Amino acid sequence: MFFNSNLQMKKTEDIPETMRAMVLPEPGAVLTQMQVPIPRPGSGQVLIKVMACGVCRTDLHILDGDLKEAKYPLIPGHEVVGKVVAVGRGVSALRQGDVVGVPWLAYTCGKCRYCRDGKENLCERGLFTGYTTDGGYAEYHVAYERYCFSVPPAYQHPWAAPLLCAGLIGYRSYRMLSGDCTKIGIYGFGAAAHILVQIAVAHQKQIYAFTRKGDIAAQQLALELGAVWAGDSSQKPPG
Repeated sequence: MFFNSNLQMKKTEDIPETMRAMVLPEPGAVLTQMQVPIPRPGSGQVLIKVMACGVCRTDLHILDGDLKEAKYPLIPGHEVVGKVVAVGRGVSALRQGDVVGVPWLAYTCGKCRYCRDGKENLCERGLFTGYTTDGGYAEYHVAYERYCFSVPPAYQHPWAAPLLCAGLIGYRSYRMLSGDCTKIGIYGFGAAAHILVQIAVAHQKQIYAFTRKGDIAAQQLALELGAVWAGDSSQKPPG
């Protein structure tokens, strides 16, 4: 049995001392598989056994050194889905065995002007999964309970991982639309858009998909998923 004084309860399965992880040692380096210590959850945190972690364009920007505030060495990855295997002090909503998702936003202060205004994604002291904190390209991952999403049974599978970023981005924008909006234009038909179009079509919305010039594959995917029109951003749609 594993026990740590920082944990609320003993775990239900054996947790080894080390794990495999994909580590970025420094800017511009090659992502390398390493054996590293398994992190222990602190106050308000949970330890998650990773089921899957998706790949986001932001991960590629981090690997290329385009984003300058990454911590090193770094375990990237912020589209995480997995099972809680241990909890830290003060954790109240999550239990061992719960399946959760971990998004890009890892922590906010709750005190700055943005947090007080309900815009905590802009927090002045925010932390970000797989960028300023270690992410999910590993067998285990530590996350703050407040920033985990409970995953319903129908989505407790590896393919739920992209919902933790591409899904959230699209849905956040979708919620800003007025309820009586019936025609929606989406510029750039990629990971977020291909999820969003399915939600919009289910709500009887008409989707017009704009892609890069010559991206026939993205246009065809948009039409297959229910868009009423697809073309490049230089074209005028029929509605």
